[in-house]
Amino acid sequence: MAYQQAQIAITKAAEFEQLKSALERVFNSAALDKFYGKLQSRSIPVREFEKILDLGLLETVDSTLAKSGTTAKRLYESLTVSDQALMREFYLERIEKVETKVRQKYQKIYQYY
Repeated sequence: MAYQQAQIAITKAAEFEQLKSALERVFNSAALDKFYGKLQSRSIPVREFEKILDLGLLETVDSTLAKSGTTAKRLYESLTVSDQALMREFYLERIEKVETKVRQKYQKIYQYY
């Protein structure tokens, strides 16, 4: 029998989907280069999700989120602890799906040390 992760229900679906959509827009567009460029210029590892939120970097590359009247950090903080964990997991899974060519270009932010 294959391992299956237990499904955790999302409590604050609207806020979760708004933040998830912003992340998907960044990762599915030319904004990814801009986003990774900002991380690299500030020497911020790509896995530092909360730090990225603190610095407001998602709003600088996603105009839809910037125009929404809220910030990624505010959306994230409005989530329950379990929703925050699911969002971090979604983000970490998404950064691992980035094309190898892009990951090599920005290898400094992908390094563990």
